Amino acid sequence: MDISDNFYLKRRSVMAKKIKNHPIKEDHLNIIINAGIRVPDHGALNPWKIKVIKGDKLKLIDEEVILPEFIKKNPEASLDSKFIESKRLQRASVVLAVLSTPVEHPKIPNWEMVLSSGAVCMNLLSCAQSLGYAAQWLTEWYAYNEKMLEYLGGRSGIDKISGFIYIGHKAEEPLERKRPDPSKVISYL
Repeated sequence: MDISDNFYLKRRSVMAKKIKNHPIKEDHLNIIINAGIRVPDHGALNPWKIKVIKGDKLKLIDEEVILPEFIKKNPEASLDSKFIESKRLQRASVVLAVLSTPVEHPKIPNWEMVLSSGAVCMNLLSCAQSLGYAAQWLTEWYAYNEKMLEYLGGRSGIDKISGFIYIGHKAEEPLERKRPDPSKVISYL
């Protein structure tokens, strides 16, 4: 096996604005979701939830949550900005919202539960990309919005949105971006 062909050495996200909203295979979606939940999870607490948003729900959430919340916080926003916000989720075929839902536990720290939720996001993203789909993990302003958290079934003050995994089809192959210099981020003890 040629190591240069390794998926993880070539993995690249496609920006949501460059994703085409065409249907993805239902069996592929099931593979992506099932791969997503195969993460390190100390105590098998499953301190996360995945909300699958597709079809008419993409438009519904854009119009009933994202746009009104954007206007509430930006009453002077331009028509162009409002248009962008009114179509946020509709850029993708499917959006997987991942919630960090920590539980009380006498031995397992909250931080480990939060990390497990982030691992779900990365597994979902990598699996979708490994199947040839365009995908991006986003935490835009609405990931920090209480109304969005509530809409997704999250508990205010406890749960958090770890991210939205946008999945669709590539409008074009993504360009490579600058990567960290390994000598500046890796050291051996």
